[in-house]
Amino acid sequence: MRADPLHKEKPDRLYMVTGGRGGADEPSLDSVALIVAESEPSPEMQSEHAAVLRLCARPTAVVELSAELGLPVSAVRVLLADLLDTGAVTARHSVPSTVREGPQHDPDTLKQVLLALQRL
Repeated sequence: MRADPLHKEKPDRLYMVTGGRGGADEPSLDSVALIVAESEPSPEMQSEHAAVLRLCARPTAVVELSAELGLPVSAVRVLLADLLDTGAVTARHSVPSTVREGPQHDPDTLKQVLLALQRL
């Protein structure tokens, strides 16, 4: 269900997908929050809700859902807020580095790894 990267969603389609609602202000829905489906799609669901549940069979970041669905992150957040309200999905938050246990990673090493991966 991947959208063409040059494809722009029409405003009327986005209005229909979100029911005219704006972006959700749910703090757990930052772009890197991992979303996990807690139930299967049902036949009466909106097709976008069902697609989210199928994509989230394994933990999937909000921004990945946006790319896969071909929708802006703000529209995906609205869909996710609906699914969170019904318990159909859960959100896993990233843990701040001040709370993490274990070794801290050297920023220079991480930068070198990122550069090496980008060269691949």
